[in-house]
Amino acid sequence: MRIVIGEDSALFREGLSRLLTENGHEILGTAESADELVTVVRALDPDLTIIDVRMPPTMTDDGARAAAVLRSESPGRPILMLSQHIETRHVVPLVGTGAFGYLLKDRVLRVADFLDAMQRVAGGGSALDPAIVAALITPTRASDPLAALSTREREVLALVAEGRSNSAIASQLVVAERTVETHMRSIFQKLQIADTPTTHRRVLAVITHLTS
Repeated sequence: MRIVIGEDSALFREGLSRLLTENGHEILGTAESADELVTVVRALDPDLTIIDVRMPPTMTDDGARAAAVLRSESPGRPILMLSQHIETRHVVPLVGTGAFGYLLKDRVLRVADFLDAMQRVAGGGSALDPAIVAALITPTRASDPLAALSTREREVLALVAEGRSNSAIASQLVVAERTVETHMRSIFQKLQIADTPTTHRRVLAVITHLTS
């Protein structure tokens, strides 16, 4: 996989580059600031862009803003955001587009999980750290559309939000894959998400989950 890394910490950037190279990936380029990152990605067109949320010049949410710019220019561009702290302001719009991941930096230390998340994002899926999901599911509306879901259905939907397939969810919950499919049909029905040729029902269900 051809990768560009946007990370201002030289130590973390070099460590991540070495980890990915040792696992057969190619680092096309790196960037230390959000503006530099946008320029590098435009020039090199990587298979995956890994972006720290907090980058220069302001060290607030510049990386997330850069991700939004890159996505506006290329809607299908796979982006994996990393952060030491949970920042949710720019996450929901990106989650809804697919090919997006958001992990806390300590997840990188779990190499197999991190590499798996990279592959999912590069393949058009999603990968959300459970802590990020937990921060996003705090109710923000007086009427909670998830109130009709059972405890198990909420659990299944939370795993979908992490980017898990039905088979992976079945394995984690120790149930049959057909049982997960039944839960998903019930979730779509209760959330009133119709099955049409242009509807990505899993994405819409995840957005409802994250914004409720």
